[in-house]
Amino acid sequence: MRRIRPASAVVFVLAVSALVGGMFGRRALAIDDKVAEHQKTFAAALSAIESQYVDDKIESDRLIYSAVRGMLGTLDPHSSFFDPKEYAAMRERQEGRYYGLGITIQSINGDITAASVFEGSPAYRNGIRRGDIIAMIAGQDAKGWTSEQAMKNLRGAKGTVVHIEIKRRGYEKPIALDVTRDEVQILTVPAHFMIDATTGYIRHQDWGENTDREIQRALADLKAKGMKRLLYDIRANPGGPLDQAIKVSNEFLPKNKMIVYTRGRIANSDQNYVSTDDGPVLDVPMVVLANRNSASASEIFTGALQDHDRALIVGETTFGKALVQSVYRIANGAGLALTTAHYYTPSGRLIQRPWDESFDEYLSYTQKEQQATNAHNPADLKRTDGGRPVYSGGGVEPDRYLAGQTGAEQGFGFSTTTFGRMLYARQTFESYAQKYMATGDTRIAQEGTGRVSVSPNFVVTDAMVDDYKQTLIADKVRIDEAAFTKDLEFIRAMIRYRIDEAVFGISEARRHIVAVDPQAKLGMTLFGEAQQLAGVSR
Repeated sequence: MRRIRPASAVVFVLAVSALVGGMFGRRALAIDDKVAEHQKTFAAALSAIESQYVDDKIESDRLIYSAVRGMLGTLDPHSSFFDPKEYAAMRERQEGRYYGLGITIQSINGDITAASVFEGSPAYRNGIRRGDIIAMIAGQDAKGWTSEQAMKNLRGAKGTVVHIEIKRRGYEKPIALDVTRDEVQILTVPAHFMIDATTGYIRHQDWGENTDREIQRALADLKAKGMKRLLYDIRANPGGPLDQAIKVSNEFLPKNKMIVYTRGRIANSDQNYVSTDDGPVLDVPMVVLANRNSASASEIFTGALQDHDRALIVGETTFGKALVQSVYRIANGAGLALTTAHYYTPSGRLIQRPWDESFDEYLSYTQKEQQATNAHNPADLKRTDGGRPVYSGGGVEPDRYLAGQTGAEQGFGFSTTTFGRMLYARQTFESYAQKYMATGDTRIAQEGTGRVSVSPNFVVTDAMVDDYKQTLIADKVRIDEAAFTKDLEFIRAMIRYRIDEAVFGISEARRHIVAVDPQAKLGMTLFGEAQQLAGVSR
């Protein structure tokens, strides 16, 4: 996603206004008159609502924000408005850091619940885990609080202390903790490791302003450990800044290769982006895992590597978003993401999927079944550097297709029964993992009831699977025995993943799931083809 800083945005808008006025004088004046008329209409409507509406409790901010969202909703699915809180949260995500405890929270049945905990954060160091209920914050009962209320009280200046009490399954009494606030790093590349003696793995989960540096560190570490080939996992990565997509792509391409080009309504939108240096791992064959939830910047990266025959793409057809948004900070801390250009892959592909009038069909794409092959308009045919056929429209299609709808939004590649999808959607694996703790973990001093200790590289035994099934029965989940048996490999994998994630961290969780994830397993068999495709040698 292209970003424009506040000061630059003002200069940009003024420059465009001057250019349009100089080249299209009378037309510009006519447009200005029409805008002025619309502004009068809007102001009159707002005035009437505020003075005459039956309910005198009118929030003018809400009216204005809703009106702006309504305008943008007539344009395309990705132009959007951010109120001041939403804009601040977006910038925080892009910058990749803030001061606080290091948890994301949500209100579930009136309880402030930890939805995730960032590794290395103050919350992580104090033993807070996903699923914990934060019952007291700074001496106040948090029951019934909104997430916004809780976040405001949990965050604060670096070095300050907040007293909280958490409730956890298996503990009779609340767990009291004094947590010192600190800078929290939000990693967009949360895991990298060696799968075996020669195969490196990178989990690229999101995009932010530091992603290129995170990738550089991961590549340097993997090369030092003997990496000769790379499995690059960009599944469920929703996209981010355009400049980062360009910089990261450059890490894997030779100098002077087209990465992406953009075309828009105004001259400033027409840009060609070319690699400026030779990437550091050009001799390393690559397999990229992508899926239906890989979008935007992730598709720029995937499309560039596919068009230059640099990597073999495995998994599903990506989301199909080829719109570039310029982000403007507008009045009172609010923000606007406005579509200003289309982007094209190096071969000239426009991979944007068409959308319906209400955007419903477009936005529900990730919930639908995919096809291994798609029908194409011959006019959409393009060619990679090596002459392979690729097509415009409807996302980046993989070189080797394998469906994986269950857990696709978190980057898993399993295909299960409806029963397995239900178990996943109801977060039964996360709930079950709460009873486990790492052997020797003393972060929480209070003794729990029915807690089970596990060591790294534990094995999911038949007894654990049966215990999981008993928790389902206790929670009144109707068991489909035939489907349970059919989905058994997936069930074992998710029990292992969620326990690993909770007690040993995301790297260990990803390390073990890669060994059984069907899309990853397929990718591991294709390095010979990837090497031949790219023409690289070990």
